[in-house]
Amino acid sequence: MSHWLPYHPTSDAPWNMGRVVHLHRRVIFGACWSEIERDLASDPQTAVTRVLDGSARQERVPADFEQIAEAIGSSAADSGDVARLQAWWLYRCLNTSDPLRERLALMWHNHFATSNLKVNDLRLMKQQNEILRKHALDRFGDLFREVAHNPALLIWLDAPSNRAGQANENLARESMELFALGVGHFTEKDVKEAARALTGWNVRGDTFVAIPEMHDAGVKTILDRTGTWSGDDLLRILLEQPALSRRLAWRLTNEFFAENVVSEAALSEFARGLAEHQLDIRWGVETILRSELFFSSANLGTRVNDPVSFVLMPLRAFELSNNPPSTLVLADYVGRMGQELFCPPNVGGWSGGRAWLSTRAVVARANYAEALVEGRLSSPVRPIDPTKVVGHRAAASSVTNMIRATSELLFGESHDAVVRSVAEGVGTQPSTGRALRNALVELLRQPEAQLH
Repeated sequence: MSHWLPYHPTSDAPWNMGRVVHLHRRVIFGACWSEIERDLASDPQTAVTRVLDGSARQERVPADFEQIAEAIGSSAADSGDVARLQAWWLYRCLNTSDPLRERLALMWHNHFATSNLKVNDLRLMKQQNEILRKHALDRFGDLFREVAHNPALLIWLDAPSNRAGQANENLARESMELFALGVGHFTEKDVKEAARALTGWNVRGDTFVAIPEMHDAGVKTILDRTGTWSGDDLLRILLEQPALSRRLAWRLTNEFFAENVVSEAALSEFARGLAEHQLDIRWGVETILRSELFFSSANLGTRVNDPVSFVLMPLRAFELSNNPPSTLVLADYVGRMGQELFCPPNVGGWSGGRAWLSTRAVVARANYAEALVEGRLSSPVRPIDPTKVVGHRAAASSVTNMIRATSELLFGESHDAVVRSVAEGVGTQPSTGRALRNALVELLRQPEAQLH
């Protein structure tokens, strides 16, 4: 595909620290020095393979991670406290050996946006979350079918009230507009007929059921297809629509690219490739991550960090394994920044982009930077030792060089103007722990820290 050629380093686009850090920050919540240096010494295709196969992380991965995560998640779901379930998910994102799958689960959470504020059942929300993770890299049809049968989504979109003679259109409309086709590819008549096909879909306990006596068994015409369609027939019809591949192409490129990087021609070509590969999400993600376009200068450091990424990135970079943060505290900060997990604002999910930088969110980001550096994310309080963040690097022999090395770790380059500004803020203060911590706080408050 001409717009999606594999990236090969050149003198104009070298495989350097900036591109290594870009891969880790944009895709898997950041990296520590050893992971950056490993990939820098390797080549881009090998580094991308590590991301795809779940071997990119080599630090802070508990040997019994899945058992610990399941115990935390089950307890959280039974507690009725959504903050604990949010903390469980952040524990997974921070400690898993396969962070790409968590990144994609977050993306699908935004695509099939479902809120516990209405569902009011954390066990069902956890069940949906596990579906998103399980099918994160499968064919889209497998993901769509299982999510469409998920009790949390059905309750969220009023499926239990949709019955023959009393159709509720919510599930039908969102399945067409948000999940599959996008605006402009169906009519109001299609929505009404699709709602008839979905009659009888219901929930018993934590299980999907189709109740025949509530189903409208009459003839329906949906997207120019006529038959006595059921809900599963509707899903099949939607999956066969040409518009779906473009909707999926938009979702994937919107996740991994900044604004205006992917042209209309590139998006159309990518959509055709997805259609040719039976909507294989893994093929789509791999095509993106191996592409020249992903590693282009226009795509480096130009996308606004979502709150989860902003919170996790410095934790990964600073390797705070000796004093791990409370994920309950992390969840609170993520919520203050505008991304309350399991509670998206509406059926369209979070807007993202510049919307992440509201006044309230920017204040929360600044407060988080200070709490992180001063060690207030865990108990007991233990401030970061800045010399240990970059102390093993020969360049970190002065305050200015420490700032420069930390800037490289966080952003992939030293950003000389940023280094000068932060160094001037430290000024003539002695190189005490307090002065160096102030410098770290200021780095995390810089505009460059809000982008990845």
